[in-house]
Amino acid sequence: MPGVLTLALTKGRILKETLPLLARAGIVPAEDIASSRKLVFDCTRPGVRLLVLRGTDVPTYVRHGAADLGVVGKDILLEQGADDLYEPLDLGIARCRLMTAAPVGWSPGVGRLRVATKFTTVARQFFADQGRHADFIKLYGAMELAPLMGLADVIVDIVDTGNTLKANGLEPLDLIADISTRLVVNKASMRSYPLEIEALVAELREALV
Repeated sequence: MPGVLTLALTKGRILKETLPLLARAGIVPAEDIASSRKLVFDCTRPGVRLLVLRGTDVPTYVRHGAADLGVVGKDILLEQGADDLYEPLDLGIARCRLMTAAPVGWSPGVGRLRVATKFTTVARQFFADQGRHADFIKLYGAMELAPLMGLADVIVDIVDTGNTLKANGLEPLDLIADISTRLVVNKASMRSYPLEIEALVAELREALV
């Protein structure tokens, strides 16, 4: 939309933690996002509108210019690649860790590992860097079940408190990356609206303080 910056937000925990930050920067949805079935929201601040998307879709919308800016977890940026996006700000919210995990007491043998994860790109690079041969099984949820049912030896997944791992007889092993939520910007939008985007980034940075 000409003259309006579109900011794509990630549903779920990240959205809950992003909205207070946006409010401190003067960006407040004109209606309650939580109680609405809409996906596009005007703001009380002129010149900004919000999209609410799945996290995996946020970089795609920003990359193709359907959104000018996006708020998304670093885990998704690592998995999808973000060389074609600006990443001007670490929002420091929804912090967690991307880790390997396995049943308590597990030790690797000499053969190929079976790794269950939705982060196949990141996992493949990690195990290659470790010099370990591995086969990767892509799953989209309930990752902890894979070792219990003999589907995989280890998993690569997001770890917050570690309670879910513990409840399923697993333990975290290797830290792959510390994860937090990032602001990303479309490069063409940055060229078209440099003053508006730089002002928005500055206000968000100040809101973090």
